[in-house]
Amino acid sequence: MKTSERVLIAGAGPVGLIGALYLARRGVPVTLVEALAQPAEDLRASTFHPPTLDMLDDLGLFDFLLERGLKSPVFQHRDRPTGEVFSFNLGLLAGEVRHPYRLQCEQWKMMRHVAELLGAMPNVELCFGERTVHVGQGAAGVRLSTETATAIRHHEGRYLIACDGANSIIRKWLGIEFEGLTYPEKFYCVTTPFAFGDHFEDLSNVNYVADPEQWFVLLRVPELWRVLIPVPDTMADGEITGDAHTQACLKRIVPNNSDYTVRHRTIYRVHQRVAKQYRQGNVFLAGDAAHINNPLGGMGMNGGLHDVLNLADKLLAVMGGEDDALLDRYERQRRAVCYKYVQMQTMRNKAEMEEKTGAGREKRLGEMRALVADAGATREFLIKNSMLASLRDAAAIE
Repeated sequence: MKTSERVLIAGAGPVGLIGALYLARRGVPVTLVEALAQPAEDLRASTFHPPTLDMLDDLGLFDFLLERGLKSPVFQHRDRPTGEVFSFNLGLLAGEVRHPYRLQCEQWKMMRHVAELLGAMPNVELCFGERTVHVGQGAAGVRLSTETATAIRHHEGRYLIACDGANSIIRKWLGIEFEGLTYPEKFYCVTTPFAFGDHFEDLSNVNYVADPEQWFVLLRVPELWRVLIPVPDTMADGEITGDAHTQACLKRIVPNNSDYTVRHRTIYRVHQRVAKQYRQGNVFLAGDAAHINNPLGGMGMNGGLHDVLNLADKLLAVMGGEDDALLDRYERQRRAVCYKYVQMQTMRNKAEMEEKTGAGREKRLGEMRALVADAGATREFLIKNSMLASLRDAAAIE
């Protein structure tokens, strides 16, 4: 491999940072460009799936995450009206993966750590505070133009990986369609130190609660609980995040005489979209720039990490002399499994939790009862739910 062949990466979220670390550790010069002054400290993603943990372990990041996160071998689907609890133990995947559990850890902790690692590497150029304004490419490679507070900069490389999020400037410059839909409701995420585990019997760290009146998700991270609640699109953002509405939502989950302590409040406009192309010339889309979905199941960040590591392996192979056509396989593999697994599974998760009709709810409950009663079926469900099946399917696509 010619180490002079630089890879440009736009976006220092988890996908861009992990892609940069993987390539840089294998001798590739990397330029990482990010509009923010430092990696974002937000609470967007906190669930790492078993095969993702295996990948991060290979990068030497697992111990760091484990020290700052929570092992979560069991996740639950709960039915609020009947009180039924369906528990799924990822320990059934022992032998399939090295880490048969989810890890609950805020993504920003990993992001800050990886940025520090990259900052100490001589073959990495970190460019924070630079907003992408243009991308162009020719026979020699790719040029990425960025804007700082005082200047326009131009970065050149052989390849560019666009990890610049759902509103990707690069995807728009390339004219790639972002096909899909926008949900009619917003998702409201509230974080609180309230001890929900004291009010639900055997509550796990990851809980999807079906309720025809108001479904919700309870996710535990080391010091807080994250509560995800759907809200009508007609509500103004200020009304949604206001104390009256926030307290009413939380007190519906667990009645409380005093007000909840609230640490963070975030509103998400939720989409299910997939880019029509993942590759155009020497520019590639990965993570939210390539696909976005509702957060039910924790597949967004994990899928993005799977994207960029799949792509990085292929870039290394082509830089080492393999035919450039190998790079087309990235799009065939990752776009196919995005449709088959990530998009379909997250939409199914949402539909199951909000089912309102008696017949529909009873059908769903019957399916859940049958699933947990059959160890073989449960194991197959976990292979899909953990994203292991999507990785295997992708690997089989030529």
